[in-house]
Amino acid sequence: MYVSIRTDLALEGRELLGGDVSGVESEQSVCGDAKITRINVIDEQGSRALGKPIGRYITVEVPPLTVNSGMDEQLVNALSDEISPFLPEGEIMVVGLGNTHITPDALGPRAAARVLATRHITGEVAQTVGLGNLRPVSVIAPGVLGQTGIETGEIVFGVADRVKPSAVIIIDALASRRLNRLGCTVQISDSGISPGSGIGNKRRQISREQLGVPVISMGVPTVVDAVTLAEDLTGSECGGDLSPSGQRMIVTPQEVDMLIERASHLIAHSLNCALHPQVDSDVLLGLV
Repeated sequence: MYVSIRTDLALEGRELLGGDVSGVESEQSVCGDAKITRINVIDEQGSRALGKPIGRYITVEVPPLTVNSGMDEQLVNALSDEISPFLPEGEIMVVGLGNTHITPDALGPRAAARVLATRHITGEVAQTVGLGNLRPVSVIAPGVLGQTGIETGEIVFGVADRVKPSAVIIIDALASRRLNRLGCTVQISDSGISPGSGIGNKRRQISREQLGVPVISMGVPTVVDAVTLAEDLTGSECGGDLSPSGQRMIVTPQEVDMLIERASHLIAHSLNCALHPQVDSDVLLGLV
C-alpha cells in the first residue's frame, strides 16, 4: 500500500489491509439492494492499522445514484435503521458541511436544507400544526473558511455551546479510492470528522472529545484523488505525473450534479425517518 492512497471509507482501509486485523471487527449483511458492512475499531492497535480513530463505521453500498433515484422505501428504511442506534434521546443538531458553489462538495449543505428543523416549533403552535410529538432538531450549514473567514469547527463549537444538543450529526462529502464507489456508498460513523479531509484540506477535528457529546458523521464519496486512483489501478507510484506544479488533482463523475441531488435527498430523508420514527415517511417528505 502506498502512503499516497487516500480514502475516507473505513471499508476501503479494511480492504487494503486484507485478512484479519487485530483490534478491528467486521460483519456484513444484506437488506434488499443494500449491502451493509459494519466495522468496529476497538483499540489503538486497530486504529493504527486502519488509519481511522476508534469507533464504529457502517458502510451501506447502494445501487448507483446516477442511475437510481435512491428513494426506494426499503433502502431508506435500511439506512434509517443503521442511523437510529447512534442517536441518543434529546435534541439533535445537524450540520451540513461543504461549499454550495463547488458541486462535489455541496452534499452537506444540500442535505441539511432537507432535514426537518423542529427546535423552534414548541408549545401550542406545535400541537396546532400536528408537530407536538417530534424530536427537537436544529440545522446549520456553516459554509467554508473561504466564505466566512471562520473555521468550520469554531462555528460548530460555538453554536453547540449555546444550543446544547445531546448529539451532533455532521453531513459531508467524502473521498474514495475507487471510482465505482462514488455515488453508491453511504458511510455512518461515531468517530467524528475532520472538515476538508477528503480533498486534503484537513481542518480541526469535530469529535466527542472536543464537543463533549456524541458526534455522528454521514457522508457519500463524491471524489477520488487522481494519484490514489492511478496508483490503485496500476500498482505503482505515479504522483509526479498527476500532480502538476505540486497541485493534487481530484476526479469526480460527469453526472456529479445528479449524484449530489439524489444523495442529499436520500441522506436527509433517511435521517428524518430516524429522528422522527413515529411519523410516516410520506408525511416527512411533505414537510420539507
